[in-house]
Amino acid sequence: MDVREQIAKLQGLDFSGLYQDDFLLTWDKTEDEIRAVLAVADALRGLRQQNKSCRIFDSGLGISLFRDNSTRTRFSYASACNFLGLEEQVFDEGKSQVAHGETVMETANMISFMADVIGIRDDMYIGKGHTYMKAFSEYVQMGHAEGVLEQRPTLVSLQCDIDHPTQSTADLLHLIHTFGSLENLRGKKLAMSWAYSPSYGKPLSVPQGMIGLMSRFGMDIVLAHPQGYDVMSETRDVATKFAAESGGSFRVTHDMADAFEGADIVCPKSWAPFA
Repeated sequence: MDVREQIAKLQGLDFSGLYQDDFLLTWDKTEDEIRAVLAVADALRGLRQQNKSCRIFDSGLGISLFRDNSTRTRFSYASACNFLGLEEQVFDEGKSQVAHGETVMETANMISFMADVIGIRDDMYIGKGHTYMKAFSEYVQMGHAEGVLEQRPTLVSLQCDIDHPTQSTADLLHLIHTFGSLENLRGKKLAMSWAYSPSYGKPLSVPQGMIGLMSRFGMDIVLAHPQGYDVMSETRDVATKFAAESGGSFRVTHDMADAFEGADIVCPKSWAPFA
């Protein structure tokens, strides 16, 4: 991985909006901002491959709040904090003043005194997770604007009820490496398909995150699921809009064989019915 080549990709991109902002939904970010995130990720990968330190912090906390279970995201977040020089601190609501009635505003500002980044997973209930993260973010912003906080930590969604931005972005970077470049994804067919799982009803945010991000780069996206397993109409609208703008396509089918026919990429995933 050529670090200088990745840094050069930042030239001409407008990613100033990322500064002191959060990463909650990929479709809230511009294409330039997404491209910048991908380039920086590969630059860091290149430094790591060369055994170069990427510790841009000498101290500080990366706080994680998991309101649902996690394995991959929990460990990758902790690894990322350590990689950049932050110590991870797990915020257990049951062992905090939240259990005694502390409000979201109080919690958000209290832990932000100590934090450089706060990662939250809240994907259990439709209409709750992203709403909670937005409220948390607004309270942090308010505390900073009013001088309560000397700095404003960045809030990262580690999966909500709508999107799983860290996973979909990592998946996009994997596809870039597999096919050679972001431009080489144009015209590729991606099948995002429901698949059976014997375990609990999983969130909608993974398939929604995939169609909401992959549709931005000229790919032909097919969302396949049985009747009644629809995703949110708002995220289908997002995928339709981006596909039209990027020269790709987006459609829904109830036939897995149809979705897989001629596909370059298949992504099977279980999710619970929206209803």
